[in-house]
Order: sequence, then C-alpha cells, then structure tokens
Amino acid sequence: MDAVRVALLREVLAGTEWLGATRRFAGVLRGSVVSHGGGLLLVGTPEYEPWHLAAHLVDEAAWSGTPELSPTLVRHDARPSDPAHLAVGLGRLAAARRGETLLVVSPAGSCTPATLERVHDARRAGATVLALGADEGELAAMAHERLAVSESAELDLDTVQHLVSAAAGESSLPVPRGRRRLRDRLSRLADELTAPPPTPW
Repeated sequence: MDAVRVALLREVLAGTEWLGATRRFAGVLRGSVVSHGGGLLLVGTPEYEPWHLAAHLVDEAAWSGTPELSPTLVRHDARPSDPAHLAVGLGRLAAARRGETLLVVSPAGSCTPATLERVHDARRAGATVLALGADEGELAAMAHERLAVSESAELDLDTVQHLVSAAAGESSLPVPRGRRRLRDRLSRLADELTAPPPTPW
C-alpha cells in the first residue's frame, strides 16, 4: 500500500479509534528504537510471517531518514541456505538484550509455547516487547505495549500494519488533514526518482 492509499484510508477512518491507536503504537515503536539506536527484531508465528510489515518498515526507514526503523525479520523456518536477510532464526531472540525492541505480530495472539518462552526470555534480558494483533493471552500480558486486532475488528491485521508502519515513519504530528505531509513525502520521492545517477569515480 503506497502513501496515497494510506492517506485515503486515513480519511475513511477519520473519527474512529484506529487512527489514534495506530499512531500511539507507532510512536512507542519509533521512540523505543530511536532512543536506543536501533535493534528492531520483527517476528510472527509459524503460520504468519510479517513480510509486508518488514518491507514497509524498511521503506519508512529510508524515506524518513530513520535507519533504526529497519527491522531484522526473525523467521520460524529460517535455513542457513536462505539469503542473509531471510536466514535469521528464532535463536536470535535468545540473544536479544537491553536496548533492543522486539515486535511480535500474532493474529489472535496465536504464538507457540516455544515462541512465548523466547519472547519472555528477551523481555527478561531487558528488551522492549511490543505486540501487534494479540488482544488477550500470554503475549498480550508480557508486552510492554500492545495494539489488539481481534478477529471481529473492523480492520484486518494487514491493514493495521500499513497504518502502523506509515505512522512510524512520521517524525512529528501530522499536519491537519495530512495534506502537506503527504505532499512533502511525494515531492521527496519524486526528487529521488528523478535525480541523476551518481557520478562514477
């Protein structure tokens, strides 16, 4: 979902609780990684890996000039033969330390006991734990901050992730009605796309 579609979605959702909730959660996420200089770990469940959220956070990190938002995607079935950015397994959670942020995306809070144990260990080691999706259960209880997306919610988890990632890339409160902020981002993107290639050395 591009910036224009996110802006349109925000207009549709104006007056609902979702805009405030996603911006608050994104603010905690951004504040946690920026204040500690990075170290964002992103993990899902064996059935649901947050590929799109990882990609959008990488984009937002680049567009906003906030490299700390670029996550390490932790995968349940990572193999050594995978490309480096896809080869990080659950063992990485065991190495999580103070100053790192762990964002767990879990539809209906459906984490396995093994994942919950590793998340608990990361929290005990000092990592900040954020939960997206879980509305109850052990994951929700151990998270420092959570944004619940129940199966009966008006928005699905994928849509909420788009709103969170877009809000995480914003360095300040949006200008009323979002017009100037969107225009600035589109202008910056157009400048980058039309810039001449770098001079070869």
